[in-house]
Amino acid sequence: MDSPHFPSSPSSSSSSSSERDPTFEPDEPRTPLAVRRALQFLNSDEPQMRIQAARDIRRLTKTSHRCRRLLSEAVGPLVSMLRFDSAESQEPALLALLNLAVKDEKNKINIVEAGALEPIIKFLKSEDINLQESATAALLTLSASSTNKPIISACGAIPLLVEILKDGSPQAKADAVTALSNLSTRPDNLSIILDTNPTRFIVDILKACKKSSKTAEKCCALIESLVDHDEGRTALTCEEGGVLAVVEVLESGTLQSREHAVGALLTMCNIDRCKYREPILREGVIPGLLELTVQGTPKSQTKARTLLQLLRESPYPRSEIQPDTLENIVCNIISQIDGDDQPGKAKKMLAEMVQVSMEQSLRHLQQRAIVCTPSDLPIAGCVSQVPFK
Repeated sequence: MDSPHFPSSPSSSSSSSSERDPTFEPDEPRTPLAVRRALQFLNSDEPQMRIQAARDIRRLTKTSHRCRRLLSEAVGPLVSMLRFDSAESQEPALLALLNLAVKDEKNKINIVEAGALEPIIKFLKSEDINLQESATAALLTLSASSTNKPIISACGAIPLLVEILKDGSPQAKADAVTALSNLSTRPDNLSIILDTNPTRFIVDILKACKKSSKTAEKCCALIESLVDHDEGRTALTCEEGGVLAVVEVLESGTLQSREHAVGALLTMCNIDRCKYREPILREGVIPGLLELTVQGTPKSQTKARTLLQLLRESPYPRSEIQPDTLENIVCNIISQIDGDDQPGKAKKMLAEMVQVSMEQSLRHLQQRAIVCTPSDLPIAGCVSQVPFK
């Protein structure tokens, strides 16, 4: 029972409690009166009553999963308001549907099956910023359902979401990135996303947002998916500041963001180390990787160690490398991490080396201005073919 106005005493029966509670129907003690009233208003012939019902449903379902279940039958009438009612009715109906869909898989599927996508996609092109933002947020929520993902894509939503990445409001851009990240988990959808050339806009959003934000996490998740394809890798390295933005998330993002960031860089190096080792090293990635081997998630730690191995490899004999270079430091650390002897001591040493490496990485910041390869990390046997801006 939802918090009654007049709580029963220990001796009161459940039926008498519900009869004294004005928010419940006496004959149906499990159904809040506010829910029944909203459903009645929603089926009214009066537009203003339907609008008020939509607003009430939005309020009731904002935080209550129980109300989302009780109000599931409101989906059909609310979708009808989207499709056939006036512009005044559309946004309240859309916001009510959005709250009904949150954390409720059945409602997500029912909303799409009821025909909501056609008007929602039309709203993505609206000049009304509030309506566009609400439509983008609705697609974000609906796209979390695996059942809905191919249907959303088939309705032409992906190119419009990418347009929002380019020209939408900050909130709409953040929601569009999350929606695209949700949709990208299907290979067919990822191909469509790649065809829209979204990397520039994703990088712009990543540069502008806080690196510890949810938006940064979704940007990196999407980038990690895109760089599994040649056009995605090329777009990221050709975009000014693209690799750097990923490195910055690797250094200061959330645990999940850092996992996506290191995953993206590792994918690039695994596919073509000769081509991508240099642009990754130029952005001073070593300190962040060192820290991640200690402080990251288990997956991040494994990926960071693997990437460090790829970045440290050199065709030159070890004796030809100066003992105080980053490459040698990383080599020594990795050898201790990978060994079974004194793992606690190795981790302590690694933490100390992070500080040393951070100081040395300042040289990378200076070298970015003249765009040259660090002399202490020689690259031989391959020449980078990646253009830089």
